[in-house]
Amino acid sequence: MTYCVGFCLQDGLVLLSDTRTNAGPDNIANFGKMHVVAPGDRVIAMMTSGNLAVTQAVTARVLEGAGIDASEPFETLMTVTSMYDAARLVGDAVRKVFTSVSGPNAQNFFFDASIILAGQIEGRRMRMFHIYSAGNFIESMPETPFFQIGETKYGKPILDRVARYDTPLDDAVKLALISMDSTLRSNFSVGLPMDLLVYRRDTQRVAAHERIGDDDAYFSAIRQEWSEALRKAYRDLPAPPWLS
Repeated sequence: MTYCVGFCLQDGLVLLSDTRTNAGPDNIANFGKMHVVAPGDRVIAMMTSGNLAVTQAVTARVLEGAGIDASEPFETLMTVTSMYDAARLVGDAVRKVFTSVSGPNAQNFFFDASIILAGQIEGRRMRMFHIYSAGNFIESMPETPFFQIGETKYGKPILDRVARYDTPLDDAVKLALISMDSTLRSNFSVGLPMDLLVYRRDTQRVAAHERIGDDDAYFSAIRQEWSEALRKAYRDLPAPPWLS
């Protein structure tokens, strides 16, 4: 399992993903779930959750063209002309990979893939999509400024209460880290290090791309101060009247 969260906001994008992959309590490894294309005329980032073999095959196809037949047009995230076309490309790749692994020789193969795709191509608008295992997708709107994939339930309450389309990027980074910390504390299948990407609208360049681990001073401060703030908040609530 994994946890990824993406914000598509008035000022830009904030994306955060963990790196843990596990196939049981004694088979744990780290794999990056965030993949970034930033050649100069575009910034496109993709975060993946689900069966690692599936998501790696999809990623290789849309980044490198791996597995594209000679009869198909050669198209990758480097060549698409809009973010909608990028989402369609990834959705098509998910369906192609499903077809390749779910034939008569497949042995109880569990197909699972969920992807957040976000970015901007020069001259086009910034967009973010959630792509499902069937290859279909939905787009983030101002009323729904964030998407989550993977182990979503622990990090969702803070986002539901606070995240808004006009949230500044620095506040969105704090929200993403708090959401991740809540998930890390409650679910063993999500783990450090994590990858953070920040993109400012209409710049076509990455503002920040960080690998954050246990030794990161800022994340450690966020974890400690958030825990202390929660303890203070519940202590400051009025006492229940039924025990007077």
